[in-house]
Amino acid sequence: MIPDRMLRIADKRQLASDRRLCETVTMAWIIIFIFGIGNFAVHRAVMESGHPLLGRMAFTSGGLGRRLAFGSEFLILLAALALASNGWLGIAWAYAVYSALNGISAWLILTGRI
Repeated sequence: MIPDRMLRIADKRQLASDRRLCETVTMAWIIIFIFGIGNFAVHRAVMESGHPLLGRMAFTSGGLGRRLAFGSEFLILLAALALASNGWLGIAWAYAVYSALNGISAWLILTGRI
């Protein structure tokens, strides 16, 4: 049996790799959060653009459909942040690719190329 004193010492010990992982997770959180702000801004700009493509989609015409679209965007952001805080640091790259695709599609819609 390990004495309580030894357990307390072991709990206070922190490795250099633990600090680096904490810093990396924090950086991933910041990156994902900034991309999330951009995604919400792009999403809102597309929703308010009055593009004919949006009128064809029944769920975006009403207020409930827009709330569901923003809710799904929020759930994607929340899932990315949760995965990043659990050590899945590659999710920051995946969310960056998702944000880039959102940005490209919004650019195509807002400039009238689609």
